[in-house]
Parts: sequence; C-alpha cells; structure tokens
Amino acid sequence: MNDPVRVWHRLAGACVLLDGFHALKHAVRFGAEVPVAVSADRSAALALADELAPDVRDTLDALLSEVPRETYASLVPRPHPTAVAALAVRPSREVNLRTLAHAPRSAPVVVLDQPRNLGNAGAVIRLAAGFGATGVVTTGTLDPWHPTVVRGGAGLHFATAVERLDVDELPRGPLFALDPEGEDIRGVKLPDDAVLAFGSERSGLSAALRARTDHLVALPMRPQVSSYNLATSVAMTLYHWSATGGAPAP
Repeated sequence: MNDPVRVWHRLAGACVLLDGFHALKHAVRFGAEVPVAVSADRSAALALADELAPDVRDTLDALLSEVPRETYASLVPRPHPTAVAALAVRPSREVNLRTLAHAPRSAPVVVLDQPRNLGNAGAVIRLAAGFGATGVVTTGTLDPWHPTVVRGGAGLHFATAVERLDVDELPRGPLFALDPEGEDIRGVKLPDDAVLAFGSERSGLSAALRARTDHLVALPMRPQVSSYNLATSVAMTLYHWSATGGAPAP
C-alpha cells in the first residue's frame, strides 16, 4: 500500500481538500474520486459512518488510513473536530459547463455576483445541493473551490456543478436578480430553468449583471431592515421556487 502521507504531499496541490468527516462523507456519496483519506482516529471515524452514513461505510473503511495526530494536524490548515481529512479530484471545468448548459434544465442555477465571504459561499453551495439546484456559479475573484468554501459546503460541491464564470459566460435561461427595487417575489413563479442571481454582501448587483437581468425580484423585508445574509436570501428564494412548483432532485 502507498504511504498515505507521501500520496498526500504528491497530490495536495492538484486536489480539493475535504476537511472533516462530513465533507468526506458527502463527497464519496456523490461520486467524488478520493485518492487519499486520513484520520487521527480511524475507529471513531468509522463509528461516525456506522451512525450517520451506513451507505458509504464500506467505502470509507477502504479509504481511510490512520496517521498520528501530529501528522494529521500537519496536513490541514486547521484541524477538524472529527480528525478526518481527504483529497478529492475536482470536476473538470468542461464537465461543469456541460451540466450548467444542459437543456431542458429542471432546476435553477444560482449565481453569486462577486461574493466576498468564503463562508457564505460555502453555505450557499450546501443549500443549492439540498434543493437540487443545477449548480452554483460565482463571478469575480472568489474561488468557489477554496478550502474554506469546501469546508463550509460540507463537501457538497460534488452534489452540484460549482464553477467561476464571467458574466457573459452565464448559462442560458431567464435571469432573475434579487434587488430591493424588484417585484415582490411572492407574486412571481420562478421557472425551473431560471438563473437566480444574488449581489455581493456589500455592494449588491454589479452593473454588468444588472444589464443582463430579465426580472428584478425582491424578498419581503420589514422596513428599516437593510438586508438579509446572502445564504439566507438564497435559501428563501430556492424555497419559494420549490414551494411554487419546483422540486428538489431525488
């Protein structure tokens, strides 16, 4: 068997860090290629699998190598309470673009326009996976596959297409952008092929995205409350889509 630490150091620069048991569990469940996985307490990790993920328990049993706690801590930027970490192969840009462009589309694409907060981006990807969204696209400089985003997304990047694109590369479909000046979303039915765009936490929608928008919609909000958290806005919008005809993928 290959030394897992040597394999780790050889692949670390080219793979996605799965930080913690839940990230590894979800990545495996949704078909990620995981060349190496380590734990400082293999028995505890497999006990978690018995309790929370019996469907992938045998796969995790085959994948996980036990390493000393000090070695585990040296492989990750911040040790996770479950003392589990793995490396996964990131889906290619071509695969993600095919998924995002597939027609007819049965669930929306979420667009985060120039987001700034890594944790927010991870939370949105987790939400999108839960609602069965086709994918999450970011514009701007934030890398949606940054280790902090993957940690926040609990490994659910592998359950939906996640890619960074320019505004002029966005998938086709009617573009609904969230904006306080828009029509109350409660009176709008969001189609399954919608592209749902959300502005940055600080400055809202960019001029480039606003210029491409087909419909501006607004979430209900008490007067004098300035905004919702980005992930909260996405959750409310996807719930509205699902409650008015859309349905999470099986």
